Amino acid sequence: MITAFIIGCEIGFWVFVLAGLLFRYIFKLKLLGTLFLLATPLIDLALVIATVYDLRGGAEATFAHSLAAVYIGVSIAFGHRMIKWADERFAHRFAGGPAPAGKPKYGTEHARYERNGWLHHLLAWAIGSIILYGMIWMVGDPARTEALFHTLRLWSLVLGIDFLISFSYTLWPRKKKAVS
Repeated sequence: MITAFIIGCEIGFWVFVLAGLLFRYIFKLKLLGTLFLLATPLIDLALVIATVYDLRGGAEATFAHSLAAVYIGVSIAFGHRMIKWADERFAHRFAGGPAPAGKPKYGTEHARYERNGWLHHLLAWAIGSIILYGMIWMVGDPARTEALFHTLRLWSLVLGIDFLISFSYTLWPRKKKAVS
């Protein structure tokens, strides 16, 4: 049940983003579009409430419960960036806005971009970890929350690998290939 709710929240997030952009650029109702975009955190709130309710009701924590924490961390840390990305493309396509700038591919700009992406990942991990530890604390039964601890360990490993890759561009910047 909680897995379906998480999937529904992810779909709901993008429906709200799309509705916000449609109202903003297609229907020229900027205020309504902005309200839809600003309402996206309500989906995260509903997800937290449903997950905690499920766990407090006696459910054994599963990967789906931990996925809710990951989703919320990523949504908060990267949400503004994702909405800005979509907004730039919508503005260009439907409102005559400037073409979106691509991400830097070489040199120090690329290294800075990758480090910034890792810092967003660190923020997502911190938020998700706080939520996971909160769930573990609220359940109060280590046997029922082992899946949450497993997700914390796995996500920490992924964060470490991302750090090595992202910061490697600082030491060894990507260079343009020579044209012959």
